[in-house]
Amino acid sequence: MILFNAGADNLLTAIKEKPFKLEKDIQRLFELNLKQIMGLELVKSEFSIKNKRIDTLAFDPQSKAFAIIEYKRDRNASVFDQGVTYLNLMLQNKEVFIIEYNESLNRTLKRTAVDWSQTRVIFVSSDFTENQIEATNFKDFSIELLQVKRYENRTVSITPIQKSKNAESIKQLTGKNTAAIKTITAVIKTYTEEDLLKGKPDTVTELYQQFKAAIHNLTDGIEVQPQKFYIAFKKDGHNITDIAIQTAGLKLIINIKRGALDDPKHLARDISGIGHLGNGDYGIKVSNNDHLEYIMSLIKQAL
Repeated sequence: MILFNAGADNLLTAIKEKPFKLEKDIQRLFELNLKQIMGLELVKSEFSIKNKRIDTLAFDPQSKAFAIIEYKRDRNASVFDQGVTYLNLMLQNKEVFIIEYNESLNRTLKRTAVDWSQTRVIFVSSDFTENQIEATNFKDFSIELLQVKRYENRTVSITPIQKSKNAESIKQLTGKNTAAIKTITAVIKTYTEEDLLKGKPDTVTELYQQFKAAIHNLTDGIEVQPQKFYIAFKKDGHNITDIAIQTAGLKLIINIKRGALDDPKHLARDISGIGHLGNGDYGIKVSNNDHLEYIMSLIKQAL
């Protein structure tokens, strides 16, 4: 990707990349901005366990799961092997991670409150080789790659490396990590839209596709991230709405705080006082697309 600065005369000047000199520079940037970049909470920097050192231990308050973040400048490093090692390490030492969370954040997190099936490892680098990308290209394996670049005008770009649409299942892989992978895949689950739509009536599937398309039309750069119980729609790492697929229709959660939604038709329900899945204080149940355009005007307020 080439970035340009547009001058007053509309002439473009290329913005040169200013590479990070050290892994620590990338780490400091991310740890100071974890919530803004990925919606995560920082638990511990340089967390040591079983003779291993984790660069950043974080927690995802939305999925109720831990995330391990590693920063790389070595293009020859095996992100797959290291990812498998860290996922296995966490699943075998759950209580250690919970204790660290409670001590570092001065909270009381119970083991049963953590969704271990959503555990993930995130590698951050200014560049990844084709081998590194291919080695993690499995549709059901929770190793993620983020490419970060810094430029001379203090601009930073962060780009998720997407898995290919025809990515294979990790369960088909054989080799030296087979035993560890079986342990991991027995616990960790990566969800897809198909998983959440499975068994639902065709009318509900079609309704979801209509709402999904409408949300994408609100602005560029909308990310779709299926979770265990709902499908999250994000912009710049921030949930704007979550959709739960139900037998009779859809339940939308709009990520706006109570009292801040302009809803003259009073279509959205205030759910701030009750427990609910998803992010936000307003919910709407739909069984048809009669109010599609109006609902999009509500969701747009979360951008």
